[in-house]
Amino acid sequence: MISNQILQNTIDGLKGIARIDLCIIDMEGKVLAATFQDAERYVQAAGNFADSPADSQVMMGCQFFKVFDEHQLEYVLLADGDNDDVYMIGKIAVFQIQNLLVAYKERFDKDNFIKNLLLDNLLLVDIYNRSKKLHIDTEVRRVVYIIEANRDKEGNDLEKVRSIYGGKSKNFVTAVDEKDIIVVRELTEHETYEDLNKTAEVILDLFRGETRQEIHIAYGTIVGDIREVSRSYKEARMALDVGKIFFKEKNIVAYSTLGIGRLIYQLPIPLCKMFIKEIFDCKSPDDFDEETLTTIYKFFENNLNVSETSRQLYIHRNTLVYRLDKLQKSTGLDLRVFEDAITFKIALMVVEYMKYMESLNY
Repeated sequence: MISNQILQNTIDGLKGIARIDLCIIDMEGKVLAATFQDAERYVQAAGNFADSPADSQVMMGCQFFKVFDEHQLEYVLLADGDNDDVYMIGKIAVFQIQNLLVAYKERFDKDNFIKNLLLDNLLLVDIYNRSKKLHIDTEVRRVVYIIEANRDKEGNDLEKVRSIYGGKSKNFVTAVDEKDIIVVRELTEHETYEDLNKTAEVILDLFRGETRQEIHIAYGTIVGDIREVSRSYKEARMALDVGKIFFKEKNIVAYSTLGIGRLIYQLPIPLCKMFIKEIFDCKSPDDFDEETLTTIYKFFENNLNVSETSRQLYIHRNTLVYRLDKLQKSTGLDLRVFEDAITFKIALMVVEYMKYMESLNY
């Protein structure tokens, strides 16, 4: 439910205002948060107080209070002192913590709903009924981001993202596994895909400079109804995977920019092998020497422009033509012809895809 850190921050704030020490003990006799040392000496007294019918009581020079969560005793709170001012601060602390319990329970309910929504675990009628119950708008523009951060076990990464997109905003930050963080972000009417990329850069900046593996962020397309949120999530998930294959140099990948990569990603491996065999016989595009491959990639980068490619490779135009002629003789494909160039480009992407799938032991 509420983390010990949240409880600690709450009573630290109250002490800063009232200058009264506070302590929170759970029903198992554990001190969860305290503003002073040796709080363990009150554990037994707190247990005795919890078993009593009183809601508050003075013992050992402290005011003891019970903190309930829907009529269920959750914590014992004690305030150091036995005068009326201490009693008032103690009651304020109890009120604050009980409100936190309600707020976190509501967030937990919404969190479960969003997780099930993303994973397509809800019937259509349940989506709208639960949205209404949880006061979630159904017809607004949203998009799903996935942040692959290999997040820490303490949940600090999740809270870091929530500090920007959680809280009182209409965005949702959650996780469906131990690796990724998911942001379901509500958009204004005028936000564009360019704005979505800027948001991804803001998220990326949160993790810059940390000693960890590289961060990858992907996002789906904009949807206008809550039932379509799962589609945006699946698109973001595909963008994350396809980005690792065809856009290795990018930390941020949008589903809308995947192009032909997303089609190749959905091909079965046997069909890919058959395609490569038919085009290159028993060879593979990555069997060419480094010089030939560099020439091919640079030629594609420059949109099949011979003059610009030779300039960037610092070679004579005739040398580039010779290399292209040599490639045509070995493969039967002339990269200066658009149709052959497309075939070769797809073949290169198919090989990259097969390598990636083999690395995952598929």
